[in-house]
Amino acid sequence: MTPRFDVIGLVVSDMAASLAFYRRLGLDFPADAEAQPHVEAALPGGTRLALDTEETVRSFHPGWRPPSGGGRTSLAFHCGQPAEVDVVYDDLVAAGHHGELKPWDAFWGMRYAVVHDPDGNGVDLFAPLPEGPATTP
Repeated sequence: MTPRFDVIGLVVSDMAASLAFYRRLGLDFPADAEAQPHVEAALPGGTRLALDTEETVRSFHPGWRPPSGGGRTSLAFHCGQPAEVDVVYDDLVAAGHHGELKPWDAFWGMRYAVVHDPDGNGVDLFAPLPEGPATTP
């Protein structure tokens, strides 16, 4: 049997805050998810995003500690149109989330921005630019 990629898992310190963040990005979690130690949302293509509380992870891995320092992973959300990147970024920052990189036209041909989820994970927002030269941040 060949393994099949199926789930992206995040460990969260505050389930309600994480759910509010990812729901703002369009993910659909169960209505009672705030009270659950493990929740999942279906993603396009059949994969899932799973959120587990720190307490859940410690229940089977007592020595687990949250990582420190900069992140090496990020989730990326396609926003459809370049202007949507700005709208989504502004909405998340206005809701109190950290804006790491304000929207800019990247040299690789996309409107791009980066925000942090409640646990400091990078979340990229992007959309293809129409043909033409890109500008720097």
